[in-house]
Amino acid sequence: MLVDLLQQLFNGLVIGSIYTLVALGLTIIFGILGIAHFAHGSVAMFGGYLTYFLILALGIGVFPAMALAMAGGALLGVVLERVAYYPVRNAPPINSFIIALGLTLIIEKSNLLLFGVDQIIVPTGFNRIFTIGGLALPELRIYILLTAAALVVALTILIQKSWMGMAVRAVAQNRAAAILMGINVHAVSMFVFALSSALGVAAGVLVGALFAIAPGVSGGLVVKGFAVLILGGLGSIPGAIVGGLVLGVSETFASAFVSSAYKDVIAFLLMIGVLLVKPEGIMRRSVAR
Repeated sequence: MLVDLLQQLFNGLVIGSIYTLVALGLTIIFGILGIAHFAHGSVAMFGGYLTYFLILALGIGVFPAMALAMAGGALLGVVLERVAYYPVRNAPPINSFIIALGLTLIIEKSNLLLFGVDQIIVPTGFNRIFTIGGLALPELRIYILLTAAALVVALTILIQKSWMGMAVRAVAQNRAAAILMGINVHAVSMFVFALSSALGVAAGVLVGALFAIAPGVSGGLVVKGFAVLILGGLGSIPGAIVGGLVLGVSETFASAFVSSAYKDVIAFLLMIGVLLVKPEGIMRRSVAR
């Protein structure tokens, strides 16, 4: 029984690490700019598709292809910010909300036109399975967990230690004061979208490697991301990390010990429970932390 619990805990942490990457991308945009970027899931799927075709076209490994796709995703994020969100930066929030919904459809249909309608699995070559004390630890899942952890650490260092990270924290804390101090908030906005999209692309690649990428997957992914956003606390980076892992472990345990039919319900039950008991989320809003 203990082995089964540990096995499901490991599986849940792997899935939760992917949810964390999705939620972190949403968190830094919402926490700093106040935009609910619903197209984030479609951007993630774009990254998964792009990585798949880079591997086939260039004959490179999954990590170099993923790095190139993240760079492409960052560029896409800058384009989305400049073309779609920048013109309505001073408009009522409903404007950016409608634009986000429109972008979701545009990017989703663009993925279909560029990459086709077939379901794909991102090839990795990580096929070994390690057994430790009765636990089955697939090599792919270990790499997914390590990759997500490395990206979270890199994001934390970037936000806490770099000059641009300090500018991001300043804008998050007080936009008006940041402007008075000479911080270019438009450059910060572009940086945030680039960073968010790169994280989304990484999540899309990991989803494609662990499960599969297909039309319609982005919708479920962004719903889980917003569930984590609410669960962890709007705008809280530590909350997104904890919330993603909690959701992943909860879903896995529900699938293993209750029924897989209830797996997707868990996200909504957790959201409702948190909103009823602690509306601010597990951790308070703080991009600066």
